[in-house]
Amino acid sequence: MINLRDHVGEALDRPITLAVVGAGARGAAYAELAARWPDRVRVVAVAEPRAGVRQEFAARHELPPERVFRCWKELADFGRIADAVIVATLDADHLAPTEVFAGQGYDILLEKPIAPTESETVAIGEAAARTGAMIAVCHVMRYTPYTRKLREVLPRIGDIVSVEHLEPIGWYHFAHSFVRGNWRREDETTFALLAKSCHDIDWLGHVVGRRAERVSSFGGLRHFRADRRPAGAADRCLECPVERACAYSAVRLYRDGLRHGGTKQYFTRVATGGVLTEEAVTRALAEGPYGRCVYASDNDVVDHQVVTIEYEGGITAAFTMTAFTPLENRHTKLFGTQGQLTGDGRFINIYDFLSEETTTIDTSLDGSSTAEGHAGGDAALIESFVTALHEGRPELILSGIQESVDSHRVVFAAERARRTATVQTLSSS
Repeated sequence: MINLRDHVGEALDRPITLAVVGAGARGAAYAELAARWPDRVRVVAVAEPRAGVRQEFAARHELPPERVFRCWKELADFGRIADAVIVATLDADHLAPTEVFAGQGYDILLEKPIAPTESETVAIGEAAARTGAMIAVCHVMRYTPYTRKLREVLPRIGDIVSVEHLEPIGWYHFAHSFVRGNWRREDETTFALLAKSCHDIDWLGHVVGRRAERVSSFGGLRHFRADRRPAGAADRCLECPVERACAYSAVRLYRDGLRHGGTKQYFTRVATGGVLTEEAVTRALAEGPYGRCVYASDNDVVDHQVVTIEYEGGITAAFTMTAFTPLENRHTKLFGTQGQLTGDGRFINIYDFLSEETTTIDTSLDGSSTAEGHAGGDAALIESFVTALHEGRPELILSGIQESVDSHRVVFAAERARRTATVQTLSSS
């Protein structure tokens, strides 16, 4: 086994070996992407508690039985058997396996958020410093062709003065994930800004290129509450007399998912446990959490939040996260001393103050939707991670653990600011 730090500047004469801990949606997707480069990487082990998911993953990657484990502890007890490991467990289960695998010498790709609490997030950063492990975080927005091009052309607007950034979660996405779904309650997962938008806060810092110094925030749970419930609404959409007039109908969402692909079909798979049949959808609507009225769930996370950040040098950023939008790409405006840059995840428009002309850049390689694979970020992340380890090129890792811990600290500070109605000052440590 070998670590990136041991062969900087020197390519290996073999593929790197990779273990996957957590073979759910993210872990399986990353492994599938890694399989595109068999000359650079080989998946050699998996740890996953769900038998069916574990067996399907093992079959897909042709893993022998002795390299298939029921949990990360079984894998750790076996000793180090790969060069690197992807940790894609549930957010609350990141700290323990990451500390153990770092101690065993693995290089690590860690799904975001790093951890659901600030103390655990800092602890993972300390584990990397203590062991010397290379830990990269899956901040895929840093790796997209759009972000790379945006940073390349940013000098054309002069010095950045301020930024305006919107994450439009989308009304049915929010209802699925944050009202009925896994991220609806803080005591079961974490607060919405961390779960959904640590990407965005990290990306803002990556683009601005300065340390955040002060943070304020406002927001709350305004709409998805019992007191907003329409007259006559039932507890479940399947039996609700006003369902057809409700924009948040679970019946419409998951039955649309049967007929169409894309995000709605993905959400339907989640609701039904992976089965795309009318019977499975009806059962989920009648019995499962995804059939509940959005005004009669047990959710408590915010449905809208704004965050204001002041960076070194007085640069300011205003970020908005909201449920009440179409499901579309993020929108950003960067205001500079020589021009304005406007972007939507694919197109970059640069307005020059001197010429009064606008230049448009299309960053899509094939004209596809930026919603697929995080605008190419998933594939670019895995290719960068794999190539860095295979060719000894640490500069390809754009989301190292320390900068990721720093951006997470901004998220935690923003949530403290919202809860306490204060301005939070961030230390430089």
